[in-house]
Amino acid sequence: MTLGYDTPLDAFSALLERHGLVRASFHVDADGSTVVPSHPVLAPLAEAIAGDRRDFAAHEGIFFEVGRSTGLLLAAFVHDTRRGQAQGGLRYWPYPTVGALVRDGLRLSRGMTRKNALAGLWWGGGKGIVARAPNDAYRDPGHRAEVYTDYAEFVTSLRGCYVTAEDAGTTADDMAVVHAHTRFTTCIPPRVGGSGNPSPATALGVVCAMEAALAFAGMGDLRGKTVVMQGLGNVASHMVDRLLERKVARIVATDIDEDRIARGTRRWASAPVTLRLVAPGDDSILAEPADILAPNALGGVLGPETTGRVAAPIVCGAANNQLLDDVRDGRALADRGIIYVPDFVANRMGIVHCANEQYGYVDDDPYYRRHFDPEHPASIQAVVQKVLARARDEGLGAAEAACNLADEAAAEVHPIWGHRGKAIIDGLVRADWAGQRKD
Repeated sequence: MTLGYDTPLDAFSALLERHGLVRASFHVDADGSTVVPSHPVLAPLAEAIAGDRRDFAAHEGIFFEVGRSTGLLLAAFVHDTRRGQAQGGLRYWPYPTVGALVRDGLRLSRGMTRKNALAGLWWGGGKGIVARAPNDAYRDPGHRAEVYTDYAEFVTSLRGCYVTAEDAGTTADDMAVVHAHTRFTTCIPPRVGGSGNPSPATALGVVCAMEAALAFAGMGDLRGKTVVMQGLGNVASHMVDRLLERKVARIVATDIDEDRIARGTRRWASAPVTLRLVAPGDDSILAEPADILAPNALGGVLGPETTGRVAAPIVCGAANNQLLDDVRDGRALADRGIIYVPDFVANRMGIVHCANEQYGYVDDDPYYRRHFDPEHPASIQAVVQKVLARARDEGLGAAEAACNLADEAAAEVHPIWGHRGKAIIDGLVRADWAGQRKD
């Protein structure tokens, strides 16, 4: 079997086992152009990663491990650590192939680099993944404790080049398990000194981004507007509450989870909220007439087959990596006169909420509050306006303009610790991290 993007995940784990490996890693060479695998059998996958022109962007390190207790495949993606250690959430999600997992990790970690940079945080970009197996008892508390203990041990072994946090499929309680076994985590519950659930903060940030986009378009504020939403998860549910506070005329939301729809129907029974249960893959909400479309589910929903169907003049949502291709699909929206607020501009408050837990808490923290202050030059509103103005002035899609701004900011090296994350990765390579076997 040749290892590549189309290799099933269970076959990848079996390949590692046949060669007596429980770990695998990839790092870039000095000029960032060659992906170096930790074992010769991984060379075809290294070539596939290096040739992934859309998603690979000289990521500093990619790490895999087979969980000690669960046997699940664990992964960490480190994109760029010039501004600081890589930070980004831990996703517990099923993937059919190695390529599906790797592409998700590459895109999400690069997105975290940009999100952290534009938010003014001294963090680099990373992402964690636990590949959920078919028929996995992922709802069972005992099983989850094993999963997140395995992942905590994995993160500890990486020496701090990657700091994990909450993401899709992971809860604050799961992060408490991680925190019990490693110090390299954020988004832990308040009962152990953390900031807790970041969803309310993320939701408020996205709503502020909507207001900024409306102002840029000369469309006033949210009062009386219609907002359609794809996805009704934790962040989206809080968005509904914030939008209702701002007196929107109507909200229409879809989700594939029957329980979410039922809970939402009860929660907003007397509000102007319409909820629809849809089948997986049903993206008909994109064509719903509205003032704002909010993609809040998983990424890649806006591509060549869908951008032409968007009916709203503004797209601004909470999901990561909404565009299948930042340049191509961002320009497609711009060509139709649609204002797109890039996800890593709008949904920053999740990482802002938990990124600096180690520095303690201040009542009405001005460092936190400034992200919602339209007069502050690094606020969500100000950055949205800056991105949209640059896109207009330079004839770019908004995503491309935001990526350029973020990449410029990401190149700034941490003023105290320098490029420490890369130094840690270099040390892991010298110590043969992937060749070390667990007890």
